[in-house]
Amino acid sequence: MVYFGRVKHKPSFKIEKELVKKGYTVIGVDEVGCGCLAGPVVAAAVHLPLNSRIGGINDSKLLKAEKREELFERLTKLGVRFAVGAASPQEIDKLNIRRATLLAMQRAINAFVEVGASARESFIVSPSFFALVDAWTVPGIEIPQRGIIHGDRIVKSIAAASIIAKVVRDRLMLLWDAEYEGYFFAKHKGYGTELHRAVLKKLGQTPIHRKTFLKGTIELK
Repeated sequence: MVYFGRVKHKPSFKIEKELVKKGYTVIGVDEVGCGCLAGPVVAAAVHLPLNSRIGGINDSKLLKAEKREELFERLTKLGVRFAVGAASPQEIDKLNIRRATLLAMQRAINAFVEVGASARESFIVSPSFFALVDAWTVPGIEIPQRGIIHGDRIVKSIAAASIIAKVVRDRLMLLWDAEYEGYFFAKHKGYGTELHRAVLKKLGQTPIHRKTFLKGTIELK
């Protein structure tokens, strides 16, 4: 089921509250990195308690990097529970980006549910989980879900997931920036900027580049 919502100025807990009343523990799910030329696609599954008092949570694309880092630190210090899943550049080339994105989301959701259910963590309000997913519905999960168009701008849990996924992915790109000197991954984070494309033409691709994204679009060495 895909829920078509009207985009609001700020995400809210409206949909989460409806599901909590029905006895669910709600997980917000989002991904980042679909359009990149390099690096994985990363997804996060997040349980954001309704009594959270963290202002500024929004679609990560609408926030500056410094704000995302600040919110990430606040979320982790508050003890917000989350799991991260990823699909590698090799998996993206093998599966295509849509299927790889769904795989990353599936991994994040299943990891969250598996750890939470097995540990019987105190954060679990109910043993019944419900996933609210940005735009998609995810195959291969055993819990009910709802895909919400523009979910990262409507649903607070999804917005929190977008922030966590973005910060995690950006930090991975910083690590690869140190490993692959001269590619400037710290600046463009793998996206197809003019700088990134110029470097590709000069130096060629690395093992973290998506070959299917480069084929026919960039004249490589």
